[in-house]
Amino acid sequence: MGGPSIERDVSLKTGHAVAQACHELGHETVELSFRTNYKKFLPELRSMDIVFNGLHGTVGEDGIIQAWLDENDIQYTGSGAFSSAMCMNKDKSKNIARNLGLLTPDWEIIHRIDDVISFPTPVVIKPNHQGSTVGISIVHNISEKSTAINEAMKYGDNIMVEKYVSGREITVAILGEEALPIVEINSNNELFDYECKYTPGMSNYICPALLDDNLTNDIQKNTKIIFNAL
Repeated sequence: MGGPSIERDVSLKTGHAVAQACHELGHETVELSFRTNYKKFLPELRSMDIVFNGLHGTVGEDGIIQAWLDENDIQYTGSGAFSSAMCMNKDKSKNIARNLGLLTPDWEIIHRIDDVISFPTPVVIKPNHQGSTVGISIVHNISEKSTAINEAMKYGDNIMVEKYVSGREITVAILGEEALPIVEINSNNELFDYECKYTPGMSNYICPALLDDNLTNDIQKNTKIIFNAL
């Protein structure tokens, strides 16, 4: 847990919560935290039955640590190296979704602040490789473009510009091969951003979401399709 990314603090909270749950279930658990040098833990990891990956963002979710664990024959939770890398790349993930016939808003990738955006506002501008809604802006007027791109470019020079689609925010988790009940998210800000995700009281959650059975089944079915593809 921990790691070098901007999501380090969230990762530490994740790790502590998982360790506490494991202790309560009777499992012997060791918490390992790092900023940059995770390889120093190799001797200790070799003695473990499994590594529960509590990392967020760079290194932890993009396939880097997964590939290293694979190379050293260490068992771990979560997706493998290839899937992790694909999921962290929004452009590649959306291409896969579209090729499967799943609906996803139109998008393009830009690299410079003076690149022309093909879509009319409103648009969403975000880093192509980042999590936790970090660096994301909703641009309602083209005059806001430069500020939004500058914010996104703090986290890399591949920037996604996506058509903005107004609607209800829902999320579906997959556990094993099962799609869990749909959760609807109502946040205090216009965007379900970092603050709303991790600050108590900034969002409320409805589970299961108030959707009719047909729509619920369609959403869960499509979630499993993209999950299995990635």
